[in-house]
Amino acid sequence: MASIRSNRPDSSEACLNERERAVAARVGELHEIDFPAMQAVSNIYRVASAVRNHMEREVLSVDNLSWTGFTAMFVLWVWGPQEARHLAEECGVSKGTLTGIVNTLETKKLITRSSHPEDGRLVLVSLTRSGRSIIEKLFPRFNQHEAAVAGGLDPDEQHELARLLRKMLAHVEVIDTPR
Repeated sequence: MASIRSNRPDSSEACLNERERAVAARVGELHEIDFPAMQAVSNIYRVASAVRNHMEREVLSVDNLSWTGFTAMFVLWVWGPQEARHLAEECGVSKGTLTGIVNTLETKKLITRSSHPEDGRLVLVSLTRSGRSIIEKLFPRFNQHEAAVAGGLDPDEQHELARLLRKMLAHVEVIDTPR
């Protein structure tokens, strides 16, 4: 059986530029296409996926954690116990998805669930001593990889990128607000 070879180039900057030119050529006849917006959003997605894959493979796999599991533990470590609905929001996942993550982390004895002390209908999620120990050990290594991933940019470029992404996020939140 013959294998199908991808026509996609690798992910070097020159090849990414080539990809963007190929996309523009393919969809160029469509009217009212905003190519700079398309490039910005598709590159955000590419970078986010690449960083997530790198972190899961190189850092989080040591403790058998997913990106979202790590994010939940990080949020609990930084801000303390959270209502499940707030934790889901901070992790950028639905409450249903969070339930699966919490189940997994609870099975590993990294977090616990309890009834909210003021409203028993609400679920409060907390780190266990073991969960706190893991996140405190893991975070410095995670941050070393953040520095390596961002190392292609100088500090001023890193600040500018962070500023622009915050600006874009704030705008998305505005356009997503129900009217």
